Amino acid sequence: MLKKFSVLLFFLMPILLFSQDSLTVPAKGNFSGQWRSYYMNTFNKEELKDFTALATGGHLKYSYKITPEFSVTGALYASINTWIQDLSIPDPITGKLSRYEEGLFNRIDLDQKFLFVAGELFARYKLKEHELKLGRMKFVSPLINPQDGRMIPTFVQGFHYSAKPSKNAIFEAGIFNEIAPRSTGGFYNIGESIGSYATGRNWDGEPNQYSENTESNFLITAHANFNGIEKLNIDLWNYYVDNVFNTSYLNPKWEVNNRFSLELEWLHQEQVGNGGNALEELRYYRENSSDVLGAQFNYKWNQSSFSLSYDYILPHGQFIFPREWGREFLFSFQKRERSEGSADNHALVAYYNTLLPLKGLKTNIHSILSVGHHWKPSVIDARLNKYAVPDYTQVNLDLFFNFEKWKNLKPELLLVGKFANGDFPDNPNFYFNKTDLLHIDLILNYNF
Repeated sequence: MLKKFSVLLFFLMPILLFSQDSLTVPAKGNFSGQWRSYYMNTFNKEELKDFTALATGGHLKYSYKITPEFSVTGALYASINTWIQDLSIPDPITGKLSRYEEGLFNRIDLDQKFLFVAGELFARYKLKEHELKLGRMKFVSPLINPQDGRMIPTFVQGFHYSAKPSKNAIFEAGIFNEIAPRSTGGFYNIGESIGSYATGRNWDGEPNQYSENTESNFLITAHANFNGIEKLNIDLWNYYVDNVFNTSYLNPKWEVNNRFSLELEWLHQEQVGNGGNALEELRYYRENSSDVLGAQFNYKWNQSSFSLSYDYILPHGQFIFPREWGREFLFSFQKRERSEGSADNHALVAYYNTLLPLKGLKTNIHSILSVGHHWKPSVIDARLNKYAVPDYTQVNLDLFFNFEKWKNLKPELLLVGKFANGDFPDNPNFYFNKTDLLHIDLILNYNF
């Protein structure tokens, strides 16, 4: 009884803060944070094991301005396992652990109940058109990002520079020597950070062995965004991973008018050095190159929008990027799945966004419905399908609640259904935590 009461208290604790204003600090200092309670549940097919988890925690952040241009910031992140299920016990049929629920905690050590990470500690020097940051920080980009679907996000350590010479141009560059992968307990050098998530199969169908065997000392990023021509925006990213690969991403967007827009994307990868290890059986990036092509049509009206997206990973090489470093924001991305690890892969996804006002409750709901079909290579073709994921259809409904009275309270409800398609061997490893499942996230955020 006491255990159940403790779980309930952790989940409802943000409600105790409703009547409080944001904390007041001296003019030169700024104190902020978030209390988060995150419930997750996955219902797998038939006799395969279901998983559930409840985490609570959040982060505390303090920034102090030493001069108008120079400031320092530190933030501590925490995740507490309320232990409503022991996630270290695998499914008895496949022998595998949960895929999603373990990400709420330290997935490298699931017995760790209290997880604390000093994720941010950096100095910033900011002028009108320039900004320099040195230390541990969050980093937002299409392929490396904090990823909000976890308790502990991804952090990077190093130096970052950004410039905004005009309202139509942004330039950024960074060099990083360590990464703290999301859902882990600390920072690792670039090579060590690759492989803490599922490693899939090598081309021979055997388990990959690149975890703890990838040799890489630094990561260099570059970004340019500009509106050189009226109504045309061009976004360009480059990720150079020492001794592993180089990934370039191009995203032009054309605003046809106030309602219509058309976007294209091209992602290109090439091997650098020996792909992570001189021994082929220990190598992370084995391809010579890979390419992803995509197109997206967008239409918006009033407080709603609709988009239709298509992506194709060409057959000559798997699209490979460390899952530990964040979500892949390709056009066809849907929460709780990704295209990484595939070649000769087609994906078609429709998104519908709208705002639903509930005037009687003084609340509005931001609703995001996505329906996608993903044509995967054969599950028995390890060279084209690293993680042995079958064809599937996915339906997501994501609801964000905004209360007029409680502005700092930001609940979210995510419902995910994934359904296998086509013919493939009747093996539970092709279903478990991949398809024919229902997944639920209930997140209670209180920002202060």
